Amino acid sequence: MQKMTKFGFTAPHHAAAKVGNDILEQGGTAIEAMVAAAASIAVVYPHMNGLGGDGFWLISEPGKDPIAIDACGVAAQLASLDYYAQEQQIPSRGPKAALTMAGAVAGWQKALDISANWQSSLPLKTLLQGAITQASEGIEVTQSMEDASVKTFEDLSGNVHFSQFLNKGKVLKKGDTVVLATLASTLSRLAEVGLDDFYQGEIAQQLANDLTKAGSPIRLDDFHQYQAKLVTPLNVSTSFGKIYNLPAPTQGVASLLILALFDKVKDQATNETEFVHLLIECTKQAFIARNQYVTDPSRLSTDLQQLLSDQSLDDMLTNISVKTALPWPYEAKHGDTIWMGACDNQGRMVSYIQSLYWEYGSGVVSPSTGIVWNNRGTSFSLEKDHLQALAPGLKPFHTLNPAFAELTDGRRLSYGTMGGEGQPQTQAALFSRFIYQGKSLQQSIALGRWLLGRTWGDQSHNLKIESDLATEVGQALIEKGHDMVIVDACNELMGHAGAVILDTQGNVDAATDPRSDGQAFTS
Repeated sequence: MQKMTKFGFTAPHHAAAKVGNDILEQGGTAIEAMVAAAASIAVVYPHMNGLGGDGFWLISEPGKDPIAIDACGVAAQLASLDYYAQEQQIPSRGPKAALTMAGAVAGWQKALDISANWQSSLPLKTLLQGAITQASEGIEVTQSMEDASVKTFEDLSGNVHFSQFLNKGKVLKKGDTVVLATLASTLSRLAEVGLDDFYQGEIAQQLANDLTKAGSPIRLDDFHQYQAKLVTPLNVSTSFGKIYNLPAPTQGVASLLILALFDKVKDQATNETEFVHLLIECTKQAFIARNQYVTDPSRLSTDLQQLLSDQSLDDMLTNISVKTALPWPYEAKHGDTIWMGACDNQGRMVSYIQSLYWEYGSGVVSPSTGIVWNNRGTSFSLEKDHLQALAPGLKPFHTLNPAFAELTDGRRLSYGTMGGEGQPQTQAALFSRFIYQGKSLQQSIALGRWLLGRTWGDQSHNLKIESDLATEVGQALIEKGHDMVIVDACNELMGHAGAVILDTQGNVDAATDPRSDGQAFTS
């Protein structure tokens, strides 16, 4: 008898998770389910991601090495150091913050091309219908969206086109209904004429006109020239299996370094305090390497895969002590995004991230399409010799990094989170609790977490720890030298994690984060 694989889907918003699961129930592939959910979550979680942002894919077929899609945008041809000569730094909001192309929709198409080689494709209209209905009928404001509205109100409420994300000019409240009619029309057109219209057709023309009128350096040629790319994932082998993540310009190497380093020191941890402490110390070494090397792929001074070699890891281990904390800070990266995971009935799995960078990105809204544009370009520097120096056609540093693991016992795990600087740390907490401590997938995600580094709107680089975990290990961490502050338990600051795992018998488990508005489906 042929083994039957069940399927699963997880997303940080229940409505998007349901859209993805519905496609799986129709026999769609993990990629088709993910595209449907990606469109949906752009509608129901518009503060976190959107069509005007970027995406990164990790795709795994049983028995084959995972492949990746880099769907992040490059700097516009006009976005030069000379263009920003009057600025001390790239603005974080407004038209000059909207300087990189949006790659997410191109990534959807690149992924669907792969899916079409697996089996007959579902119509694009079927995939986008859930998002279209949600946008036209209205979405219910969640607590996360209310918090984002409060946080961004001063910066963005003065922009007339941003009014679709306000309630009669005022901050959104949980339970409010937001109708995104213009975005619904844009999605309907994409469903009718194809996703390439975003870069080559009428929607490209509308977006280019709106961005130019707003004062962005992006022009129509930037749309025409953009392409998402297939890339080879980075990987590292540990005692429990092989882990994969995205190459430059993402911080995927940092996520892999944390787990590879911890795998070598895990036996030093005799209690929960030492377990958490060592993960934090591994994070510091990973972030030092990340900040030294990760940039646009064309600028790399070293092969990032070599950073994951045994010799490189052993060099970093000399700076890790189970007894004391390494003084901090180093430069911190921030951002908001969404992560989603899927497994279809053939055991094909997807780990996917989609983002605008900060909440509502640049705040620039295209009035003719309803699309919010990203501000990922603020990760560039205006210093000529900086590792992240702005130049046309280059990619900025990305915090985005979806993860995937092939375990030695045959299980395959798709996992990830939103949260900028916190992404590698949350991935490490989730993975290590599940793998090394043997906790359930849901426990591994829900238990108290920590975040080292600065967050949006925060100038401190200290260690933030949720109160439930602090009760257990907080004082002992302080005694080891950690500069620590306690935050509320189950805090959105710690990201929206999720995971989907498939075992060798075809059984699927999926979990989502209680810090989000998410849901996990298995069948």
